Amino acid sequence: MKFEDMSIQDILKGYREKNFSAREVTQSYIEKISKYDSDVNAFISINEDGAIRAADRIDNKIAKGEDIGLLGGIPVALKDNISTRGLKTTCASKILENYIPPYDATIVKKLNDSGAIIIGKTNMDEFAMGSSTENSAYKKTRNPWNLECVPGGSSGGSAAAVAAGFAPLAIGSDTGGSIRQPASFCGIVGLKPTYGLVSRFGLIAFASSLDQMGPLTKNVKDCALSLQAIQGEDKMDSTSYKGTITENYVENIDEGISGLKIGVPKEFFQNGINNEIYESVYNSIRLLEKLGATVEEFSFPATESGLSAYYIISSAEASSNLARYDGIRYGHRTDEYESIEDLIVKTRTEGFGQEVKRRIMLGTYVLSSGYYDAYYKKAMELKNKINLTFKDALSKYDILLSPTSPILPFPIGEKTANPLEMYLSDIYTVNINIAGLPAISIPCGFSSSRLPIGLHLIGNHFQEKKLLQAAFSLEQELGLDSRIPKF
Repeated sequence: MKFEDMSIQDILKGYREKNFSAREVTQSYIEKISKYDSDVNAFISINEDGAIRAADRIDNKIAKGEDIGLLGGIPVALKDNISTRGLKTTCASKILENYIPPYDATIVKKLNDSGAIIIGKTNMDEFAMGSSTENSAYKKTRNPWNLECVPGGSSGGSAAAVAAGFAPLAIGSDTGGSIRQPASFCGIVGLKPTYGLVSRFGLIAFASSLDQMGPLTKNVKDCALSLQAIQGEDKMDSTSYKGTITENYVENIDEGISGLKIGVPKEFFQNGINNEIYESVYNSIRLLEKLGATVEEFSFPATESGLSAYYIISSAEASSNLARYDGIRYGHRTDEYESIEDLIVKTRTEGFGQEVKRRIMLGTYVLSSGYYDAYYKKAMELKNKINLTFKDALSKYDILLSPTSPILPFPIGEKTANPLEMYLSDIYTVNINIAGLPAISIPCGFSSSRLPIGLHLIGNHFQEKKLLQAAFSLEQELGLDSRIPKF
């Protein structure tokens, strides 16, 4: 039985009907990882023993007729910047090469409570800084659709794991598109929830005002079920939503989108977008109109300036957050040093990679005396302007639509020498993080070279249900086969 071709819903149904066991499912995924991950490099570490023990606990519950939870017996891969008690968590950095957290992130507790099985930790750009998963200190993850191409980033390991059939669910983090862009590149579904809907406690910080965790799955309904399991208030996270959330995202997901108003920012379709992406997205727009939605173009002038604001704000916060890695408290420490200053400098020189150092330097610069007003203050003013622009647009439209990325998955190594060109691959996604809005990427087609193309739907705060309904309707109408024959 090929469990990797099954959706989460199919696996749960199989458990209910006792067609197979959680141990069988878990072992099948572990065997596939063992056989093929040397080609893809999706994982940094595998939790084989722990996963089998968890599967046996689920099987015992099934045998006793007990409730196994919303995601009972579903293997899940976690991005390696999510704290897991007793499991190494590295952020794909040498500075945390041997770090084992003494606690679980809230999202891990929620997954455990829902019966999910943690199968391993996935590769990523170091400290989530990158758009290609080439910045890991350990390995470069490859795109399962074409092993010569990148899977996107920074959650490229999580996206590649789902695309290759190594796990039916993965969790990534998204600071400026790091769930949605790799979902697009790998031909799967990726959701960035509203800021605060999912607790950030236990997520090793990159930029705290922008970071958010969310699911990557094979289809929209699996994504909806996964979000239901991980959402909710957390007293350990002061930025989490205050109040009770009992939203059932799967219920009525198929009720259709007749009458839905969708806005399309015309600036997202100007110079720089790949022609095949343009055609694929506009084909999807025609399908949405066929399904009963009203689609209109409108102007969103903050598109390019938002990218500049994002890199100033995120780098400034990264500079502050990464100051804790000094070789004294935890993490890597240099072997030879002559003073405290020498210890800190050598530890960071040895421990951090090139992209992390670049962003720390940029962040420290824009926060420094004499430059704060010229850069950081202006970026924060632009953030307020972007928030108002989205507020105005979403008062007129239920959902906004764009490509997820202006470019197709590119060859490994093609953009590493040009960071600015790499940053431009996130031009459609970063503004959503600045505004704290929910957004989802779903596959909408393939290029002539059989590389996936993603479509990006953006909703208003805490309107994930409406977003998922629209994504589900389009997914059903497109009817794409996203299986990769080799894997």
